[in-house]
Amino acid sequence: MSLPACPKCNSEYTYEDGAMLICPECAHEWSADGSSDSDDEVKVIKDASGNVLEDGDTITVIKDLKVKGTSLVVKVGTKVKNIRLVDGDHDIDCKIDGIGAMKLKSEFVKKV
Repeated sequence: MSLPACPKCNSEYTYEDGAMLICPECAHEWSADGSSDSDDEVKVIKDASGNVLEDGDTITVIKDLKVKGTSLVVKVGTKVKNIRLVDGDHDIDCKIDGIGAMKLKSEFVKKV
């Protein structure tokens, strides 16, 4: 029996894990019966407290964050207005006063 190629990266090295198919190259998981694909699902992004974040929300930073490549630091309690949610590891796109455009991880922020 041949398993289908990964729908995300077209890798032929997929394998079964229970009722799910998994791609070892891109770590994409999908249902073996094809009833629901993760691309159809809406990704919910939550802050450190578990509150659901939305575009346009105001957040505060809960940990000092060093800005890569500079000596700048985003301090605890920094308020960021009008965020935008994006796909990726750093799932918040925002503009911080005094620093500029940045991407943040949702695990280091709290919704106001």
